[in-house]
This record gives sequence, structure tokens and C-alpha cells, in this order.
Amino acid sequence: MFTLSKELFDRRMLVRVVLQKVNHAAVSIDDEVVGKIGLGYFLLVGFAPDDTEEKLDYLVHKITNLRVFEDENGKMNKGLRDVNGAILSVSQFTLYADTKHGNRPGFSQAARPEIAEPLYDLFNQKLAATGIPVETGHFGAMMKIDLENDGPTTIIYER
Repeated sequence: MFTLSKELFDRRMLVRVVLQKVNHAAVSIDDEVVGKIGLGYFLLVGFAPDDTEEKLDYLVHKITNLRVFEDENGKMNKGLRDVNGAILSVSQFTLYADTKHGNRPGFSQAARPEIAEPLYDLFNQKLAATGIPVETGHFGAMMKIDLENDGPTTIIYER
């Protein structure tokens, strides 16, 4: 019988966030813009079935204190608050795509909507509670994203 090692099991059960530093970003549903920011972070956010509020708190702290904006010397030394930036957060269960077998991805490791949606809402509330403006897409909707990546700077968080 095959069993996962604790390390491999823990690795697949993580909140996943892909952060892109952007000059601007917008999310549209049926050609209507539902969320839009200027300078800031575009987040793709996915959840595993056993994610917790503790994990969300950790990620909110890491994301809102990340320093990837350049200072006067061209060094990544400024955070989102320093540049009056904002966050555009979009739920993205496809971050859990399993492509090991065949050519069509499986998503069994992603949290089901009844678990993921409340986590997504709580995550965004916690981000907004830091005083940083937060825009969002609509959970479960087919969305179009328009963004200009700056750098490009892309950071992947797993917790």
C-alpha cells in the first residue's frame, strides 16, 4: 500500500497565493469591471480543505509587509503602504491543479466551494483590516484579468 510521507502530505495541504507586483490590474465579469487597482499587488488565492485562520493571519502579515517596491537607490526596500498601493485579490482553485497523470488536470486537492469561499472572504477582510485598499473578483465566477506586471516581480506563498 502506498502512503504519503508527512513532508509530502503537509506540502500539498497549503494555502497558496501567487502575488504579482503590478502597475495596474482589473478583473471583469461579462465585460463589466468588478475590481480595479493602480499600483499594488495582484493576488491569485487558492485554498486546501484543511486551511485555517492561523494560516490566513500569517499570509496577511507576510503580504502586507512585503518590501518589493524600489526606493530612491533602486533597491527593493519599500512596502505597499510606502507607495500607497492596493491589492486586487482573485480566488483561483486551479492553483491546486494536479497534472501528474494524463493531460487533463485534476483539482481534488482544492477546497470545495463551501470551505473555500468563507476562507476567501475572511482572507480579504483581514487584508482590508490592515488599512490597505482591497478589491476582489467574485468567488466562483468566470473572470477576465487585465494587468501590467511590474518587474516582473512574482512571489509564491504557501502556508
